[in-house]
Amino acid sequence: MFNDRFLKACRREEVDYTPVWLMRQAGRYMPEYMEIRNKSDFLTMCKTPEIACEVTLQPVNRLGVDAAILFADILLPLDGMGINLAFAKNEGPVISNPVRTAKDVENIRVIDAEEATPYVMEAIKLLRKELEGRVPLIGFSGAPFTIASYIIEGGGSKEYKNCKTMMFRAPEVWHSLMEKISEVLLRYLKAQIKAGAQAVQMFDSWVGALAPVDYATYVLPYSKYVLDGLKDEGVPVIHFANNASSMLELVAEAGGDVIGLDWRINLDVAWKRIGYDRAVQGNLDPFTLFGTPKVIEEKVKRILAMAENRPGHIFNLGHGINKETPVENVIALVEAVHKYSRR
Repeated sequence: MFNDRFLKACRREEVDYTPVWLMRQAGRYMPEYMEIRNKSDFLTMCKTPEIACEVTLQPVNRLGVDAAILFADILLPLDGMGINLAFAKNEGPVISNPVRTAKDVENIRVIDAEEATPYVMEAIKLLRKELEGRVPLIGFSGAPFTIASYIIEGGGSKEYKNCKTMMFRAPEVWHSLMEKISEVLLRYLKAQIKAGAQAVQMFDSWVGALAPVDYATYVLPYSKYVLDGLKDEGVPVIHFANNASSMLELVAEAGGDVIGLDWRINLDVAWKRIGYDRAVQGNLDPFTLFGTPKVIEEKVKRILAMAENRPGHIFNLGHGINKETPVENVIALVEAVHKYSRR
């Protein structure tokens, strides 16, 4: 029997218990994942549909979550755009030709997603067959700002100096870059939906580095362009902006059927600010999963109490699972959500 609680919650329909899935639920904390990872590099795993399919299914089989999320990476569209991407061991993504000038932006290609990332679409098609009658499949992308920050900085950053320098010294270059990225991401998510994704999430992982006024000026129009462009696709869209408690109203204004919340704000306060006409997702601190089963249970109950059984709550972490998280604690979390949210 198909478990559609996640999709119902996205649409703010009544469910018999709160659905739960976890960001980065397919990953390094699972021994099954590491068996495969020890034989293949990360990009090979992402670009081999059969491997991506297998890794996506691992947490569904092991944890009892209510949705699967495609195993991929937010930076996969970069290759087709002309951005040279590699993953350095223990250092994350490295871009050897960062975009810093108007000429660099001019050289970026606005790609056709099916041609540039065919392996992503093939993995989605495989997964729909494997998940038939089980749980829904979530596709995803990065958000325009987060993708831009990687492209400009040449990898991860703590201060986003190059990114903000472009914003404030060369705004016309910034806007040209964001226009191209936004179009790529809209095409990418549409292609995932066409391939079979039953919901999609847009991750704005680093947008918390910005002041609200700068988010409104330099980011919101581009996130809105992507999210507005998905309105007629017929699937729920989740908008997750990390570390953005200071500007939740702006994040909600940008769009999304579901607003993802990090752990830096109480869920009840956040939902009231966003408005009850929108579903919410979240928002347990990922490091709670290093606590005892009793602590995990107490934290789960607290978040569920703040949601008040209101239709439209999807339980999740406030960010991705840490790679050292004990699997048994993740299972305990899923079981606690199901147990204590039963209507």
